[in-house]
Amino acid sequence: MTRFLSESLQAPEPFFRSALKRLEQAHGNPSQDIRLSTEVQRLVRGKLPLMGLDPHDTTPEELYHALQERVRADDARLVKRLRTIAATHISLEADVVAGMVHALQHLPIDTQCYALKPASLKALIKKQPPKKAMKQLGYRSLDSMLKHEPMASIMAAAQLCEAPSWYKSLTERYKKLSPTDFEMRTLSISYPASKRWQKLGHSSVAERHHNILSLPELGAVVLLPLPQAAPAGAVTASLVLALHGLNEIKASSTFLKLCQVRPDFGAIVQTIATEEPKLQTHLLDRSVPWQLIQRYYARMQQAFRDDLFEPHISLSDLSWHNVEHSLSLIEPTMHFWQGTPHLALAHGRQAVSLNLVDAALNLCNQLPFEQRINQYFKTSLWHELMLRYLHDDTVEATVLAELHPQLAFSPVAAN
Repeated sequence: MTRFLSESLQAPEPFFRSALKRLEQAHGNPSQDIRLSTEVQRLVRGKLPLMGLDPHDTTPEELYHALQERVRADDARLVKRLRTIAATHISLEADVVAGMVHALQHLPIDTQCYALKPASLKALIKKQPPKKAMKQLGYRSLDSMLKHEPMASIMAAAQLCEAPSWYKSLTERYKKLSPTDFEMRTLSISYPASKRWQKLGHSSVAERHHNILSLPELGAVVLLPLPQAAPAGAVTASLVLALHGLNEIKASSTFLKLCQVRPDFGAIVQTIATEEPKLQTHLLDRSVPWQLIQRYYARMQQAFRDDLFEPHISLSDLSWHNVEHSLSLIEPTMHFWQGTPHLALAHGRQAVSLNLVDAALNLCNQLPFEQRINQYFKTSLWHELMLRYLHDDTVEATVLAELHPQLAFSPVAAN
């Protein structure tokens, strides 16, 4: 076990060391921990010259400031690119968020998802009208709002305006939903642009400091306007988080589609609305996010077994797009960030992250070196480590035990 993983993940010891040792022994001691640590160090050294740094003589603080300058320059190019897209395709006064939405909608990625039917959500909303949202958007009646606003926009406005108790009460109603309330359709990416919506969006972003609303049960992402004087890095952070959101919605969609066989399907829908689905495998003494199962099959397509998943989901459902690659399709100079989500330069228990989200958030919040964040790097590193210990038998046993409990003790047909 390498010190780099323990310190970078800020893992509790000796529990992490013990869990990793058991995992290594169970898989024939493949030394995945050492392989990953060595790979991270090699890839970081390869990135340093691209920023004009010496791979043999660069301090953590020098790297941190170089990353800030790299993000600043890339963000300026990205803003220009998105404004050009908006002016060319939308004529919306070169609005950077409008350009962002257009770019996301036209990426060559799979956006089919299993989502709640508008009619089913409308029936729930009629039983529990979002009165504060209606007022903010200038509607005198619920029928008028339902007629003029998409359901994703109504839910987004309700999340912004209503009390938490309203949303909790609505999701309680999700427990009565069944697979007949869902359908396959294209994932929605929208940007409500009316004057009242813009006013609501600006006030919400000023309060919450982010402009992305993800609605996994609806298969929808709603973007809010960014301030005119948004700090450097804010557009990059926003776009990358939206790209992550598309993956997360796709994973939630697959999980729901697979859970059609479960008698507690409605309760699963309720859970999906508020948190990412997890499986209780306890790999490395932690539950495994479903997105890792999704990523595993996207990476190891030859491991997919029809008898385990079909007829509910097929291999095409288990897609996963590389966020940094998708970003570079929008702005080619962002190619530098490919392969960096789980990279960092070791510096005690507070590594210097090369993860683009960390770097952009550090920049737009003007955080000094001593107060830097690296949370997205830690999550990516943890996920990469778990992915390397996932194998066909582990995944299959997990899916059978967690998603099909009625099959947990039944023999599985051989390949």
